[in-house]
Amino acid sequence: MTGDMAARLVEAVLFAAEGPLTPQEIARHAGLEGSALPHLAALADHYAGRGIELVERGGRWHFQTAADLSHILRREREEPRKLSRAAVETLAIIAYHEPVSRAEIEAIRGVQVAKGTLDVLMEAGWVQPAGRREVPGRPLIYATTPDFLSHFGLASRRDLPGIDDLRAAGLLDPVDLAMEAAEAHSLLEGEEEDEARDEPADE
Repeated sequence: MTGDMAARLVEAVLFAAEGPLTPQEIARHAGLEGSALPHLAALADHYAGRGIELVERGGRWHFQTAADLSHILRREREEPRKLSRAAVETLAIIAYHEPVSRAEIEAIRGVQVAKGTLDVLMEAGWVQPAGRREVPGRPLIYATTPDFLSHFGLASRRDLPGIDDLRAAGLLDPVDLAMEAAEAHSLLEGEEEDEARDEPADE
């Protein structure tokens, strides 16, 4: 194998690698019998001063953007935020019952809404204040935003999935399904007891 071919193989291995590699790993992937170090040094000289450079860090080699260009190519990336279960439940309640107050959300969930839960949803741009309820105390009420519809691909709130859709998609919590089944069973037993009371007694 010629020196140029070996250098090309080393270059190809580095380009395709998902992370930095040791000279031994590079040689193995490239199918080289000797050391990859001479080819790495030649490639480092070849790429010196170009838009990308071949560098060695802690015994491992990789390509990187030239240090004097990195500030030009830096991009702002929005990190996806994972919502807590409480935030997801709160968002769902607002979406299906809006406009709702904090007290109404808590009544539906059965627990208090944590201080930062609504803040997280508003920071995400999915929930916004929608005025105040005209009742004593005039509590603040909340509603979803156009960004909420856009993020979830909904034309309007009428496109929100129903309970059957959620069940079919496997999005209902097993505990919720068990409670739903238990409630249905309890209701059925209640109906059977009512029917038994209505039946005339045998003479």
